[in-house]
Amino acid sequence: MDYLKRANEVFDIELDGMKRVKADLDGGFVQAIDAILQTIENGYGKVVIAGVGKNWHIGNKMAATFTSTGTPAVAMHPIEAMHGDFGILSERDIVVAMSYSGASDELIAVLQPVKRMGVKIIALTGEPESPLGEYADIIVSVKVDKEACPFNMAPTASTTATLALGDAMAMVLLDARGFKMEDYARRHPGGAIGRTLLLRVEDVMRTGKRSATVPVGSPVKDALISMTGAKAGCVAVVHPDNTLAGIMTDGDLRRHLIETPNLIEQPVDSIMTVNPKTLKKDQLAIDILNIYEQFNIDDLIVVDDTNRVIGAVDIQDMPKLKIL
Repeated sequence: MDYLKRANEVFDIELDGMKRVKADLDGGFVQAIDAILQTIENGYGKVVIAGVGKNWHIGNKMAATFTSTGTPAVAMHPIEAMHGDFGILSERDIVVAMSYSGASDELIAVLQPVKRMGVKIIALTGEPESPLGEYADIIVSVKVDKEACPFNMAPTASTTATLALGDAMAMVLLDARGFKMEDYARRHPGGAIGRTLLLRVEDVMRTGKRSATVPVGSPVKDALISMTGAKAGCVAVVHPDNTLAGIMTDGDLRRHLIETPNLIEQPVDSIMTVNPKTLKKDQLAIDILNIYEQFNIDDLIVVDDTNRVIGAVDIQDMPKLKIL
């Protein structure tokens, strides 16, 4: 058996499945988005996602993605719902019910009390003319031409396409609600993601004795002493009014050490970088990382609105703050 050939066949079948679902997107998808928006914005409700078998796992992932991107959602297992977990659902909510065949007994059973509550049902199914389709207020097709399984039975292409559809719904809802990076950060308070999106430059910058500065015209020796005292990788060179003239870094020093005679006696202006990249104190920590990556630099000066130096950010501090 050619393992790679078979693996490629599976990829092709699943990609074809996603393309089919993408091509079938229609007014049902639009209605589903509008209904969810109305539920969470006007009714203060949530999305309750129900499915059994493989769709139960897909539903959990969908609920997690929805919730982390601003659309409150939970997964409800139909069997557990019939034995007490139905309390998850309220009249203000909306249900997304998933079954490719649309004939899952466990799912259909729980939809009956859902209907009695007057809760709207969105069906993700490959068979609109199924029992699930009959219960649904809105139908979104997840029809695929075939599964990757050689028996056309194990959910593969259909669940992959359903997962992609769930991501599409989540991202459309994100955009429709004007969900911003700060909103995302509030939902991820732990870990590097939360820290880079919640911390601001003023929370991580060096100030006072930990931020090296020297006046324009100072010898490189003074700049080096200032950097050493601050245990910093750079020094801000400032005009008499404390506005930024330039920056000298460890790298600048090393590059000129051999080629410039009596370097430490030379004015720092001769080797500093003029008009360096700078930060404002209200920028996010992620902006620091983006500048580091984009321009391949390790040190940044923080200035106020009048270009006066108020601090510095050193890449060596990032691991300690757990944002790098």
